[in-house]
Amino acid sequence: MGWSAEQTEAVTRGEPGGPGTDTAGAGTGEAGAAAEAAGPQPQTAGDGAGSREGPRAPVALSPSRAGDFMQCPLLYRFRVIDRLPEKPSPAATRGTVVHAVLERLFDAPAAERTAAGARAMVPGEWEKLLVKRPELAGLFADATSDDTGAGPSDDAAGERLATWLAEAEALVERWFTLEDPTRLEPADRELYVETVLESGLRLRGFIDRVDVAPTGEVRIVDYKTGKAPRPQFAEGALFQMKFYALVMWRLRGVVPRRLQLVYLGSGDVVTYDPGEADLRGVERKLLALWEAIQRATATGDWRPRPTKLCGWCDHQAHCPEFGGTPPVYPLEVRPPDGPVVPQGRMEQI
Repeated sequence: MGWSAEQTEAVTRGEPGGPGTDTAGAGTGEAGAAAEAAGPQPQTAGDGAGSREGPRAPVALSPSRAGDFMQCPLLYRFRVIDRLPEKPSPAATRGTVVHAVLERLFDAPAAERTAAGARAMVPGEWEKLLVKRPELAGLFADATSDDTGAGPSDDAAGERLATWLAEAEALVERWFTLEDPTRLEPADRELYVETVLESGLRLRGFIDRVDVAPTGEVRIVDYKTGKAPRPQFAEGALFQMKFYALVMWRLRGVVPRRLQLVYLGSGDVVTYDPGEADLRGVERKLLALWEAIQRATATGDWRPRPTKLCGWCDHQAHCPEFGGTPPVYPLEVRPPDGPVVPQGRMEQI
């Protein structure tokens, strides 16, 4: 998953904020990133992240992958072009389960959308996810278990799972103190959006919830299972929301009235009302970002950008900053003014 604003703040403050930070969301967690890359249309190529297919040049941009490139171009390459595997984390998986509960809660009639009922949905959503991704069971296994996975450590694994589920239930219950689902009837939930700008840049992503007022005003809502960042670190999350607002504006011709971030970890709700000037600025930024991605794709020049977040990166073994060597670049390389040449290993930067 990409690093969020709250993770960045945690590192700056010297607090844990890496794999243990609950910041996953639909479209930004591990499951969301894979769906975001593929999209619902099989014939439409994704941005690459989470795909099981072979290497190929990126063809679209999502908020998560845009964030990856801004954080570290080499990380973007590892995720989108090389598609190196990453270990699942309890925090990201918890975010996936919580999002599933908050999405499916609205299947019930308004009067039945209770905190107790939502908490009761958590174990079931975990079991559904486990069927799709059985490897997630290993998140709670004890490293001291024998080869069969049996033994006294089973009790410890069960306790860890119970604690993890209780934490997810607490996040779900906290949501009821921030919003009243009996008064909400979302127009869309877990909405896949995609548009192509006049420049040809394809944008796509998943929006947690879209509310439409009787007057037609649109509110885009995103759930965050982490804590709200301090104002100086909030721009990353707002960039994601402005990205979605831009896509909705280009798709429907209406600028969303409000962008709303719901932070379940801290119990905060952050809102922002965008204007056309805001979204045009985001569009210009995305175009510049995409041009940089295309240059790096063509030349094979993906430079690492060292930050405090590097300490939690899954790809240190392949990163020159840690003495590693990236995999052989799988795409053809075209120098700025020259013919296509084969690409060998990336030189250490």
